[in-house]
Amino acid sequence: MIIFPAIDLKGGQVVRLAEGDMDRATVYGDDPAKQATLFAEAGAEYLHVVDLDGSFAGSAQNREAVESIVAAFAGRVQLGGGIRSQEDVEGWLDAGVSRIVMGSAALKDPEFVKEMARAHPQAIVVAVDAKDGMVATEGWAEVSDVPVVDLARRFEDAGVAALLFTDIGRDGLLKGVNVEATVGLAQQVDIPVIASGGVAGIEDIEALKPHAADGIEGVITGRALYDGRLDLAEALKAAKQS
Repeated sequence: MIIFPAIDLKGGQVVRLAEGDMDRATVYGDDPAKQATLFAEAGAEYLHVVDLDGSFAGSAQNREAVESIVAAFAGRVQLGGGIRSQEDVEGWLDAGVSRIVMGSAALKDPEFVKEMARAHPQAIVVAVDAKDGMVATEGWAEVSDVPVVDLARRFEDAGVAALLFTDIGRDGLLKGVNVEATVGLAQQVDIPVIASGGVAGIEDIEALKPHAADGIEGVITGRALYDGRLDLAEALKAAKQS
């Protein structure tokens, strides 16, 4: 199982939001590249990076910060936030990003996302962000009437690398991962699922690990790392144990 340390960017700074609320941001640093290096030194081979400003603006707003992360991190960088055009996708892949996360576009223009997934196999991740089981978009500012499972199923056989499932009600709050909902989604689709939202400590890694066979590819963790509640090296070791 993959551990994805998260670097969320707002105004060029490393932050974490509570329930996706931009007004409830905690700043953890002003040097994203340094943070990426610290995660690498702890053993991370993957990063999950989000341009939060881009999620709301619909276009890249923290380009310099993202580029600095990619330059500093020797592993694979997964990037989301405001990526909604072919130019955006191909520009970031050319810049060294390994996988592109698409959320709002997946709901509003699924054919475009499928086209990108076919053109770039295993490089597109579809974000299915949930609030009470329904898909949320536009940086979680809008909640649709589309159930999460329905959206996820639209992308089966399209060549997407994974589904990124976030329970908004737990994100940034250290409430623990919604294991039941995450595994439930993984069992209903043929696409690997990445868990996100609510990681509080090593117990969440241990709870998800047995479900790798159900299709859980990995888990994203942010605030628990920054607050010192989860040791990254310990989490990486636990995730690799059978």
